[in-house]
Amino acid sequence: MSLDFHFNSPVEVLDLPLLRERKVQVSVKRDDLIHPFISGNKWRKLKYILMQALEDRKKTLVTFGGAWSNHLLATACAGAKFGFKTHGFVRGEMVSNPVLSMCRLYGMKLQFVDRASYRDKEMLYEQNFSVQDAVYIGEGGFSVDATLGCKEIVQELPQEYEHIFVASGTGTTVAGLATGVFEQNLSTRVHSIPVLKGGDFLKSDVQSLGVNPENITFHTNYHFGGYAKYTAELLAFVTDFVQNTGIMIEPTYTGKAFYALFDLVKQDYFVPGDQVVIIHTGGLTGFLGMYDKF
Repeated sequence: MSLDFHFNSPVEVLDLPLLRERKVQVSVKRDDLIHPFISGNKWRKLKYILMQALEDRKKTLVTFGGAWSNHLLATACAGAKFGFKTHGFVRGEMVSNPVLSMCRLYGMKLQFVDRASYRDKEMLYEQNFSVQDAVYIGEGGFSVDATLGCKEIVQELPQEYEHIFVASGTGTTVAGLATGVFEQNLSTRVHSIPVLKGGDFLKSDVQSLGVNPENITFHTNYHFGGYAKYTAELLAFVTDFVQNTGIMIEPTYTGKAFYALFDLVKQDYFVPGDQVVIIHTGGLTGFLGMYDKF
């Protein structure tokens, strides 16, 4: 079986009053349109991992995530699509929700583990699986192989931009973007919007992936209290953006990234005439966990 990866997602230019007023062009790389469930950067992170697994004749994909993890769902769907069994270690007590139900529907076996045990993911893997048959995939797809898929985003862009923005959870996607910019010798500045509180830790994580964090600007003040936390202001921004653009975003990842970008526009962070592209990393099923907030 060969892996059929369809990327080259479209780039859409936003036409909004604030951007016209400040003379900043903002485009959106619509990776959310790549696939409904293996969405956005999840496709890209899994690409080379799955290619190697297929070459090595592995049978099972083993990975990790929280109860609302887009990564778990993406891995489950990819396993079903490409003929792998899948196993997901879920952090915390046993719960039920639409994302986990979809994981099961795609054939993923879910194993709930307490938070203390979850911290040692490699031990969980080694205690339950044979390295001959299974593939270890880090939480959120974190790996050097995953950055290889993410750097291809830069190759697909139709032009050179002054700035690239992306939401960051593990730092894998922004590391890939920085690699792509470096390899193409572009002057583009890469920006990370950490969605977790205390996002400075991403600098060491990015460095562990072989990328110099000095080549990335980290905007660490847009976490809104931490992972999956939000405020009324963030929810209002998400609502307004979706209703005025027709582009769906959610409060956990993409909402924070777009909020940060527009806040920086308001602060005149950019020079008039700057062209900015923001990567829509998908993960829209995360909206299901807070649909009643809108």
